[in-house]
Amino acid sequence: MAKLYFYYASMNAGKSTNLLQADFNYRERGMRTVLLTAAIDDRFAAGTITSRIGLAADAITFERDTDLVAIVTREGEAPPACVLVDEAQFLTATQVDQLALLADVHGIPVLAYGLRTDFLGALFEGSARLLAIADSLIEIKSVCWCGRKATMNLRVDAAGHAVAAGAQTEIGGNDLYIALCRRHFSEALCAA
Repeated sequence: MAKLYFYYASMNAGKSTNLLQADFNYRERGMRTVLLTAAIDDRFAAGTITSRIGLAADAITFERDTDLVAIVTREGEAPPACVLVDEAQFLTATQVDQLALLADVHGIPVLAYGLRTDFLGALFEGSARLLAIADSLIEIKSVCWCGRKATMNLRVDAAGHAVAAGAQTEIGGNDLYIALCRRHFSEALCAA
């Protein structure tokens, strides 16, 4: 039976690298995959999953109203061996349910990679639904500057000071976000 997996972590933990390695493993064995990524994430190139260590692959972008089942089960195409989703936090709850349908009804394993929480420690819609219904939850570890496990994503301004208000989604990398342990995240937000 196919499963829905949620690989989650803070920023800079290697989620995209992990996804691209899984994709490579399938393709190396002659299996077709479908790669999906959020259209809103345009840090590198639209329609591309890119890791900080330089790996990249083309992907199909999704918006909030994209029907993922329709994309993956296109008429006339054999079903893929696996669906891999980057930036899964940007999925809607309905889209996460569509991923579950791909696993449960169509027998296609789905590996979703994303952040668990935003810069204030609140769950993203897609992450919340994945945490609720995924068959398997896998945490990818990252490290805070103090050496403890980083679980939080602190948004910072141009001067490196914590940002304690704003829109949930602001696309950025190391210029806008720092992965921290809960203790240092809380201290930074309290000081903001």
